[in-house]
Amino acid sequence: MPFWTLFGLQQGKATTGWPRRPAEAGQEGVLGMPRFAPEHCPPDCAECAAACPTGAIAVAKNETASKRLAVDYGRCIVCQLCVEACPAEAATASFDWAFGTRERDDLRLNHPATPAAKTGSAASPAGFRRSLHIRHVDAGSCNGCESELRALNNPFYNLHRFGIFFTPSPRFADLLLVTGPVTYAMREVLRHTYEAMPEPRWVMATGACAVSGGVAAGGYACGHGLDGVLPVDLYLPGCPPNPAAIIEALLMFLERTPQRVRGGRIVG
Repeated sequence: MPFWTLFGLQQGKATTGWPRRPAEAGQEGVLGMPRFAPEHCPPDCAECAAACPTGAIAVAKNETASKRLAVDYGRCIVCQLCVEACPAEAATASFDWAFGTRERDDLRLNHPATPAAKTGSAASPAGFRRSLHIRHVDAGSCNGCESELRALNNPFYNLHRFGIFFTPSPRFADLLLVTGPVTYAMREVLRHTYEAMPEPRWVMATGACAVSGGVAAGGYACGHGLDGVLPVDLYLPGCPPNPAAIIEALLMFLERTPQRVRGGRIVG
């Protein structure tokens, strides 16, 4: 018997039982999206907004305390600078992963929560619950998101157990997963890839860059992410989103698990 076969048998099953049963998701103790409590903001304080490198935080001076902070998690790169700069614990660290949403506005704190998506419609991915094929396109990424995507196929996460697969051809893809800030040079490539996909087809913006442009937003080579280039059906911020967050977002998209964030707050 080959050595590596014997070694694998001795090690036993390496795949986590998460999320089907309580088990480690591989991200325990990793800092995630900061949480915000605008009511704790001191008057005229804007330290968190000044520290944010992507403009994800804005401070309105004339608003009530509960609405003083406007936070766009779609721009958040999880750098924790706002937490370090805040003098009043209005911004605190958390272990919340990046969260997937169907609507862009659900990534904005204090924005009116969008109603739950209807299921069973013609545009619903419910019919793809048992098998989903993904075509990934790097539209100018730093490769941080790509490193997390590669981890999805390792023995621990084993993405195939969910019936979700990556395909090299858009002609066999159901979902176009885009990373990077969408440079001008990649726009036509994305459109051609999208047009080559059979209907029904969906698009996922993965990482802060694809959602909003990230740290590169408005630069000489790119705009502000995927919106306006292709119709986006699923948003997943983070810099980069970890493998567990990607799996959770995909399962939410497939309606196997509910969306847990609305109006920028965790509701489930």
